Amino acid sequence: MESRSERLLTPGEVASLFRVDPKTVTRWAAAGRISSIRTPGGHRRFRESEVRALLRGEVAESSEAAR
Repeated sequence: MESRSERLLTPGEVASLFRVDPKTVTRWAAAGRISSIRTPGGHRRFRESEVRALLRGEVAESSEAAR
């Protein structure tokens, strides 16, 4: 079960970790490469644990897994 207190990252924070533009992170989410959560205002947020796992290469791209 996931922790409700897990830290959520903004597209800008994720972009800094991957050294890409924040719009690239948003495109990744739209393409299913990384899952995101939408805030009530419609902004994307990303689970820190998933982002860290992706950085380590531990998570398969969700769009590829679904195919």
